[in-house]
Amino acid sequence: MSFLGIDVGTTGCKTCVFREDGALIASAYREYDVRVPRTGHAELDARAVWRELKDCIAQVSAASAHDPIAALGVSSLGEATVPVSRERDILGPSLLNFDERGAEFLDDLGQRLDDGRLYRINGNTLGNHYGLTKLLWWKQHQPEIWDRAHKFLLWGSFVSYMLGADPVVDYSLANRTLLFDLDARDWSGELLAWAGIDPEKLPGAAPSGTLIGQVSKPLADELNLPATVAIVTGGHDQCCNAAGAGVLGRGDALLGMGTFLCAAPVFECRRDPEAMIPHGLNTEHHAVPGRFITFMYNQAGCLLKWYRDTFAAAEHRAALEAGEDVYPRLLAEMPDAPANVTVLPHFTTTGPPEFIADSSGVMAGLRLITRRGEILRGILEGSIFYLRECLERARTAGIEVTRFCAVGGGSKSDAWLQLTADILKTPLVRPIQTEAGALGAAMLAALGTHAFDSLEQAVAAMVEPDRTFEPRAAASAQYESHYERYTRLWPLMKDYLRENP
Repeated sequence: MSFLGIDVGTTGCKTCVFREDGALIASAYREYDVRVPRTGHAELDARAVWRELKDCIAQVSAASAHDPIAALGVSSLGEATVPVSRERDILGPSLLNFDERGAEFLDDLGQRLDDGRLYRINGNTLGNHYGLTKLLWWKQHQPEIWDRAHKFLLWGSFVSYMLGADPVVDYSLANRTLLFDLDARDWSGELLAWAGIDPEKLPGAAPSGTLIGQVSKPLADELNLPATVAIVTGGHDQCCNAAGAGVLGRGDALLGMGTFLCAAPVFECRRDPEAMIPHGLNTEHHAVPGRFITFMYNQAGCLLKWYRDTFAAAEHRAALEAGEDVYPRLLAEMPDAPANVTVLPHFTTTGPPEFIADSSGVMAGLRLITRRGEILRGILEGSIFYLRECLERARTAGIEVTRFCAVGGGSKSDAWLQLTADILKTPLVRPIQTEAGALGAAMLAALGTHAFDSLEQAVAAMVEPDRTFEPRAAASAQYESHYERYTRLWPLMKDYLRENP
């Protein structure tokens, strides 16, 4: 018996089949483009993504026929929704969280409900990157689609629905609309009335790991799936990543090392809004019952890509021609000591606590003797320093981290992980299986079909650590003066940068 984990992201989708012991049987990946029909717009062609996803499912289903798939779960990007009919027709594109459409509604919404009240209900503050304003845009600017739509489904519920499940979304994804009540674990009547959204346009809500249907016979035949594959609620991608990395309890935190460096600590009791809002910390249901998670993030992998394309384009082209990865070579050029280059990682809009959009990246301390390896080390240090500031702010809200579990492309680099452990002064565990999002979704599928009694039991069976990176006392001490220098850079330069972003 095996379980299918589906991971739907902004630029690609992945399907992975795992055995009950966590062994990967088969995987497939497809990329797709973000459409930009005009300046400020950003959307996914839901029909095209659905076609790519079906190809991925069919590929891994054929490869795992010897160990038939019993159930599936979906991990997905948050916020974005897809309009669908009762007949499961896709009615339009999916507006992404960085699409500017919907910003026109913010002033009116903010005047009628303050952030404190919204946070007490939903665990987030008002912003155009959540699903609510996109729903209002559909309602006002595309009334023909709004009226025809049976449901507007977040991606995890959309994929499940298209496969044959009931229209149901898990709590973590529902939270990304701004319309969900964290304590009631249901859509908020007060927030729906505030926004003027008909609850009938939204799916039902259920905890992660809930059985919500079965793959329809026509799709099972088309995708070569067994006739009785169960569909189980998955979760928001970071929640599934956390589950797939074994990040379940208080003191644990996921460290996602991809395009963004994202820390996601777990905690058990909701914190007071006055302790969370000033630090830009959200509150979201975890995939684990009775636990919450918050996100702290800023650029990381995208800065590494920028460095590669700017400082090592020729080496990158040569590596591509040879079928090799250029990053290990570039990371090996970094000096062993902390960099004398201090980098402010504001290359695009930052994450918590300030979500700064009117700044730019800064490199301070360049000299004639500076080599590109030191610049790279300074870039990585700056991204970790940014995260350290966020974690220090989180401690004031009572959120402590005693252990990180690192996943994502960056977690393959021993040098990057050791650097992170030294600066954060916290151990980092890298699991053997770094496809944590798909694994977490598969674990929830197993849980929903009673292959395991709890996520803790699933983690014990399916998640295996590879290596732990302990902070080195001498290296951590060296970073204190560098961190202090970093924390002074933005306050010193913010007026200038805001005048010349």
